[in-house]
Amino acid sequence: MKRVLGLVPNVFFLGLVSLFNDFSAEMIIAVMPAFLTTVLGAPPIFLGFLEGFADALASVLKIFFGWFSDKIHKRKIFAVSGYGLSVFTRWILALVGNFWQVFVIRAVDRVGKGFRDAPRDALLAESVEKEEVGKSFGYQRTMDTIGAVLGPLAAVFILPLVAGDYRTLFFIAFGVGIFAVLSFVFVKEAHNPETEPLRVAAPFSFSLNKFTRQFKLFIAAVFVFGTGVMPLSLILLKSQDIGSIGVYIPLMYLVYNISFAFFSIPFGRLSDKIGQKKVLVGGFSAAIVAYLIFAAFSTPKAIILGFIILGLYSAMTDGVGRALASKLVNHEILASGQGFLAAAIGVSSLLAGLIGGTIWTFWGQTAAFIYGAVMMALGLLPFIRLNGRRSEL
Repeated sequence: MKRVLGLVPNVFFLGLVSLFNDFSAEMIIAVMPAFLTTVLGAPPIFLGFLEGFADALASVLKIFFGWFSDKIHKRKIFAVSGYGLSVFTRWILALVGNFWQVFVIRAVDRVGKGFRDAPRDALLAESVEKEEVGKSFGYQRTMDTIGAVLGPLAAVFILPLVAGDYRTLFFIAFGVGIFAVLSFVFVKEAHNPETEPLRVAAPFSFSLNKFTRQFKLFIAAVFVFGTGVMPLSLILLKSQDIGSIGVYIPLMYLVYNISFAFFSIPFGRLSDKIGQKKVLVGGFSAAIVAYLIFAAFSTPKAIILGFIILGLYSAMTDGVGRALASKLVNHEILASGQGFLAAAIGVSSLLAGLIGGTIWTFWGQTAAFIYGAVMMALGLLPFIRLNGRRSEL
């Protein structure tokens, strides 16, 4: 198969899709906390609820559309539709008049994410040999994160040019997102003649009975850990300890995403060599360290360090976790497995957002970060048990 810069074509172009989509999305997300709190008057608890609910909604849908993708043996149509729906919502943000309208639009955007993520991840996993899964997911997450670096950077430069008009920025973000949808022209369905006859989906169910014990333990660890991982839009309010959130939120978001992008491919490759489980333990530990830094310090250097370590956590867990999930499930339920992983992350994010946002609003940020660190430490326990099992994963 002819490769593009050493990568399978599907992997390369799915990376481009992620780059353009996140360039577009992160231009908006980078300024959303400031837009909601300063323009629309939303309280911190709303930020936690907004992103938590949006991620939970997307995650539940990922289970269904992952299963449906397995059932009809199609991946691309779900991915294209999902990205298209999310991109379409971005221009509507320019018209909102209150923060509850943002809630509805973000919910629709997450429906698009629910359509696309599990089938896309299954398509990526099916496009390569198992020896390249970690590297391929690492590349896809890196391209995703490069877009997430360019988005906040663009927001920092564009906002002064449009006199701080967030709504104009939202229109520009919509234009960038169109290129994500157009990139799918070069993406093809991946078919494996040896396993295709096995792909007969069971009836839809929220049950994990059809999955291995290792996969269930993995999902349990991710869920418990996730109840401490507050939405990034809430964490970014820590930037107000440095100065104006209108300026420092996109800058700290940029720091986070540069760290994420820098470390994603190296740790994806490392996970192929030493196993995904070992890398994930390191990533979970990095998140706990970042939260403890946020809880204990409010100096600019400490906050920057905290966001660098938080980016390292994402680099060590995001793509690596998906690669591990693809190895812990049978091929015929590959997309379903990705859906359940996303659901564990999303539903726990809702709980973390609600609880963390409430603690932040009534008892302050330090208490919120301590809560998060404690819950993440508890999530390490079942995962350390999983990591202790003899396995090459």
